[in-house]
Amino acid sequence: MASLRSRARAGEKLVGALLRMPSEELVEMLAVADFDFVLIDCEHGPADIAALRQHIAVAAAHGVPVIVRVGEGDRGQILRVLDQGAEGILAPHLDTEEDAAALVDAAMYPPLGGRGFATYSRAGRFGLVAPADHLAWWLENTLVMGMIESPRGVGNAEAIASVPRFDGVMVGPADLAASSTADDPPVLEAIDAVHSALAQAGSLRMDIVGTRDAASAAFADGADLVVYNLTSSLMAHLRGLASPAR
Repeated sequence: MASLRSRARAGEKLVGALLRMPSEELVEMLAVADFDFVLIDCEHGPADIAALRQHIAVAAAHGVPVIVRVGEGDRGQILRVLDQGAEGILAPHLDTEEDAAALVDAAMYPPLGGRGFATYSRAGRFGLVAPADHLAWWLENTLVMGMIESPRGVGNAEAIASVPRFDGVMVGPADLAASSTADDPPVLEAIDAVHSALAQAGSLRMDIVGTRDAASAAFADGADLVVYNLTSSLMAHLRGLASPAR
């Protein structure tokens, strides 16, 4: 089966959902519903590696790849997440080219990065994958993405997108709005500027949305991957269910 990174790089438009642990059953439901990937939140959600491993294993049983949003600057978590078989990393709060380069270094094996090498993890099928094959597959297929969530990051979007082996960006609109002042460009203009920088660099763009119509609009506007904020979508649905005509 083609990796998530290779599918995105080949031009497929991919749909996922952002969820927080513990959500093992939701992972399986997303897989059964034919989502392309699952994005598990270990930044704002509980970052329990044992529970995360179970979520990744459930997704893998259905052939669905997992991206993990890790904590800010957490190099150790990046290694453990990838060792458990996550196909991609999404790191928050990239403000500079150096931030993106450090992320690549943490996520990639040598010679592209400095991640510790092991084949006896779940990702290496507990040692059954030949070291050379394991190294080659993950060098080619690890998806390395980051979030731009501040005016400083917006200003450095072109430099961030140009970092070798850095795959792409998801703008964090809530943090961007919270960190912007009256002296900064309006949030929608800032997001457009990031998207333009990504398109110029040939980098992947991931958008976070709340509805199917918003997902369609994001793809039409140039997004490569779209991820639903599942908490927001579920709460809107649940509120609607709680308010029938009586």
